[in-house]
Parts: sequence; C-alpha cells; structure tokens
Amino acid sequence: MHWQQRHFINIHKALVIPLVLGMMWYFNEWGATAFVYLGLHGSYTLLWLLKERIFRDRRFEQDIPLVVGILFLFIPLAGYYVAPFIITSQHVAAPPWLLGVAVGINILGVFFHYVSDAQKFFVLKNRKGLITDGLFTKTRNPNYLGEMLIYSSFALLSRHWLPWAILAVWWAVFFRNMLRKDKSLARYPEFARYKAQSGLLLPKLW
Repeated sequence: MHWQQRHFINIHKALVIPLVLGMMWYFNEWGATAFVYLGLHGSYTLLWLLKERIFRDRRFEQDIPLVVGILFLFIPLAGYYVAPFIITSQHVAAPPWLLGVAVGINILGVFFHYVSDAQKFFVLKNRKGLITDGLFTKTRNPNYLGEMLIYSSFALLSRHWLPWAILAVWWAVFFRNMLRKDKSLARYPEFARYKAQSGLLLPKLW
C-alpha cells in the first residue's frame, strides 16, 4: 500500500469512538463525563473524516514509510487517548459547570478549525497567495487555534495534569510550524502589513 501521512492520522481518528466505547465498557464507566467526552471527541473525529473527503489538507499527502508512520506519527498521536483513559479508569465525574465550559470551548474550537480549513482549501483552489480575510483577518493561524481549543476541552474533562503535558508537546510543534509558515509567507510583499494587523495565534483585536 502507498502510505501517506494522512493515512496514519485518519486511522487514529477512526479509532477514537470504538476505543472510548471500549474503555467505558471495560472500566464500567457510563457517567455523564464519559458520555460528554465521547460526544465531543467522537463528533470531532467524524468531522475530520468528512473533511478528508470534502476539503483534504494537502500538507498531509506527503509519502511516508509504514514503520516511520507508526513510530513517529501514529504512536505520538496515541497520546491523545490518555484523556479518555483517565476519565474512564478513574471514574472522573466533572461538575456541571465544567461540562458546560468544556462543551463551549469545544464548539468554538470546531468553528475556528473547520471553517478556516474550508476557507483555506477553497480559496487556494482558485488562486495562490496570502489569505488575509475571513477567519484569517485577525489571526494568521485560526486552524491551529481551533485545534488547541478542541483538545483543551478534552483535557479539562479529564481533570488531570497528564493530558495537558501531552498537549504542551504538541503545541510546541504547532508553534514551530506557525513560525515556519510565517517565514515562508514573508516572501509576499504584503505580508509585513498583514503581520502587523494580525496575531500569530490569538486574534489581534486592536
């Protein structure tokens, strides 16, 4: 089989719902927190797989050997399974207010992540160059912002430090990618003005 980065990512996403359900069954954890987690992470992964069919991210079409993909992509991504493991194995019961906060953060993250990815895909499909309007008006990386919000909601539900530590590692990778993107976009004459009016990650509101 011809392996690309996206294949390992998609397998990871596709396993979320059966794995979380399996953890809930194995640890006999059927509480609200586990079900809210399943609903949030499960719907996020279904949306990801739909995105794969409708507006795939071309960055993940890079060829990769099977062993490399397993060791350096799939296994690191498996760190995202830690939060549901903690929730189910430790029978975490988040208070109602925390469930509400997590759901709100997740919805906001889904909006930024998928809407910005769709905007980028369809704009670049018709013309090359900087994207400085829509969700990219005030932040140069609304897709990363959205993904960070989404996984923050999962970590909140776990009520444990370990998912946050795992996120910190991934966020370091995200910031490295964002800085590389800035360096690449600097070739456009209009980038300096765009950079001045937008934030690297958080929207620049002034």
